[in-house]
Formats: sequence, structure tokens, C-alpha cells
Amino acid sequence: MDGVGKRSAAGGEVGGLLPAFVEELAASDLSPKTIQKHVDNLWALGGEIIRDLNETPSLRRKHIEQILEDRIDDEGGPLLYGVDSDEQQRSFDSTCRKLHRFLSQSPR
Repeated sequence: MDGVGKRSAAGGEVGGLLPAFVEELAASDLSPKTIQKHVDNLWALGGEIIRDLNETPSLRRKHIEQILEDRIDDEGGPLLYGVDSDEQQRSFDSTCRKLHRFLSQSPR
């Protein structure tokens, strides 16, 4: 499988995980604005993972679940590249903690 096929497969793996997480957020009592912040932070997390994949090509052989497990935990996520404020990082970390809890509770 060529590099494009591998990225597509990884994208398919993420495609199953993240919509379920967003659906859980939507079913919660969070405000639409808060849900949108979490969705924006998921895009940022995706950007950080893409940066990692470009800087460390050997990561492309890992399943997305393992990459996520390596990048997020109960304390938050990676430091955002080019972050403008501590508030942005705190918001991002909050989303990563929520996603970590979701993935820890979800059967795979």
C-alpha cells in the first residue's frame, strides 16, 4: 500500500472514533458554543498528529488509537504549536482529557 493509502486508512480509523465522540458531546448538556470549541480543538489535535506524522514517518505504521494514546492522557494533550494564549492551551487540554476518558470507556 502506498503512503496515500496508508493515510487514508488512518483517516478511516479516526473517522470511526471522532464522530462517536462528537455525538456524545452533542447528546450532553453542553452549550452549542462549548461543543464547537471541542470540535475546533479536535481539528487542532489532528493538526498536531499530522505534524508528528510528517516529522516522524515511522509513526505512520501505528494505528491511530496508539498514536492518540501516546499523545493524550488524563492531564491533556500535546503543547500546541504556535498557540496564542494559555487559555487556548487549557481549552485544548480540556478537550483532550474528555477524548481520553471517552476512548478509555469505549469498547474497541
